[in-house]
Amino acid sequence: MTDTLPDVGEPAGILRLGNAFCDAKALLTAVELNLFDVLHDGPATIEQIRQRLGLHGRGLADFLHLLTALGLVERDGPHFRNAAGADRYLVTSRQTYIGGFLHRSNRNLYPAWGRLTEALRTGQPQSGSDFSQVAGSPALLGQFIRMMDALTQVLAPELTDAFGWAAHQSIVDIGGCRGNLAGHVLKAHPDLTGHVFDLPQMEPFFDEHVASMGLTGRIRFHGGNFFTDPIPAGDVVILGHVLHDWDEQQRAYLTKKAYDAVSPGGALLVYDRMLDDDPRHVENLVISLDMLLVTDGGSEYTVTELRGHVAAAGCDSITEQPLGDYDTLVICRKP
Repeated sequence: MTDTLPDVGEPAGILRLGNAFCDAKALLTAVELNLFDVLHDGPATIEQIRQRLGLHGRGLADFLHLLTALGLVERDGPHFRNAAGADRYLVTSRQTYIGGFLHRSNRNLYPAWGRLTEALRTGQPQSGSDFSQVAGSPALLGQFIRMMDALTQVLAPELTDAFGWAAHQSIVDIGGCRGNLAGHVLKAHPDLTGHVFDLPQMEPFFDEHVASMGLTGRIRFHGGNFFTDPIPAGDVVILGHVLHDWDEQQRAYLTKKAYDAVSPGGALLVYDRMLDDDPRHVENLVISLDMLLVTDGGSEYTVTELRGHVAAAGCDSITEQPLGDYDTLVICRKP
C-alpha cells in the first residue's frame, strides 16, 4: 500500500494537510459514539440517529455528510447506512472489529499528538501515563488489550500464511497479550501448542479469551517481566510489535534473549513497522513518533539495526519480507 498525500506544492494542498486531523477526528468520534453499531441495525434518518445516540442535533447532518464524503457512510435519500468497510471492521459485534485501536488513538494518541512540540523539545512522552499505570487499571488495560487485538486481528492471517509452521511443534509469543495472535496460528495448525509470555495482570484476560476460542489447554500463559524473568523455550519465538517500545540497547537485549529461547532448528520471528534506511514511508514514521509520545525511549527501527542485533546474538540465517500493508517480518533461523 502506498501513501496518498495532498499536493503540498500548492497552498490548497498545504492547508488540506494541515487540517487532515479533522478527518481523523470525525472517524474517531464516530467510533466513540458507536455510530457504526447503530447503522449496522439498518439505514436510519438523521433524526433517528440523533435519538439513538442521544445527540443535540446541531452539526449532525454535516457530520454524517463528512463521513459519507470520507467513504465510511453511504446515503440513500434521507437514510444513512454503513459503507461496506465500516460495516465489516467498525461494528463491535463482529470478529473483524478493529475499533479497539481507534479508541486508543482517540483517548491516548490524539491528545498526545497535540503536545508533539513539547515532546520534541524535551524528549519526554506526552501520554500522561506509563504502562505500569495501564497495567494497574482494569479499564485502561482492557482498552490496551482491545487495541492489541485490533492489530493482531489484521496481522494473524498474514503471519499464519507467511511462515512454515508445519515443521514445528510449539510457539512462544512474547508480549502476546491475551493470546489472540497465538490462538489464530494454533487454530490454523492443530498440531501446534502455544505459550504466551506477558505481564501477570494479563492472565485473567488470557484465560477468558483462550476459552472463547476453544483453545484451553493448548496455550499456556506465563506471567513475568521479559527483562528480568526467563522466557519459555519454543520452536518458534515471536516478537511482534514489542521492540519498538524500547530504546536500541533494550532492543538488542530483548532480541538476544528471545533468540536464546529458540529451540535448535527453530526460528525467531520479529515483526514491526520497521523503517527503511532512508525512511520515506509516512505511516511507519507516524507510528515511530507515536513511540516518542507514549514511551520513555521507544521508536521504530530499521531492518539493518535488527539484523545487527540478531547477528550479535549468534544468528547467521536472516531473511525479511513484507507482512500485511505496513509491517516487515524478519525470520531468524537457528541451526
